[in-house]
Amino acid sequence: MQVLIFAGSTSLESLNRKLASHAAAIARAAGASVTQLELAGLNIPMYNADLEAQATPADVIELKQLMFSHPAWLVCSPEYNGSFTALLKNTIDWASSPIKNNPDWARGSKPFDGKVVGLLSASPGLRGGQNSLLHLSAVLRNLQCWVAPKQYALGHANQAFDAQGHLKDPLAHKSVAGVVEQVLWAAARLAP
Repeated sequence: MQVLIFAGSTSLESLNRKLASHAAAIARAAGASVTQLELAGLNIPMYNADLEAQATPADVIELKQLMFSHPAWLVCSPEYNGSFTALLKNTIDWASSPIKNNPDWARGSKPFDGKVVGLLSASPGLRGGQNSLLHLSAVLRNLQCWVAPKQYALGHANQAFDAQGHLKDPLAHKSVAGVVEQVLWAAARLAP
């Protein structure tokens, strides 16, 4: 099973990037082929219809292809002001935008159709970013993704990782593993 994993943050010390790395290790140990995408590595401007009318950036097409080619995704979403980040929203907006006169990407929903998506969040706060997962679930379901019912929001995440980036609490590890396992199980049954 091919799994795409990314975090909605570009911060070098991002708790959600740490969580994405931890989830990637769990997925690899379960036998999945993992692509860990760093959104900071893509040159994608803020979505603008006028800019899009001139030409879709090459990195947007690369993003669409990555999303399309992986039947399962794990997304680690920070919570800003009670929702998911502008970076994550911008990524989704570009990826879902159709490219006119391009037979491969004329349908905006193509990168999203039928994807199995697991959602995780990490936050220094007690609730771990639960609101970001709620809002992100709605957006992804609207794009015809199958969002795994099992989700996990890691609270007090600023104290949750050891120096090697592993979760210190076995229960937290088990919760992340539960999301990963459900995504792999569902993707094996739902992927075309």
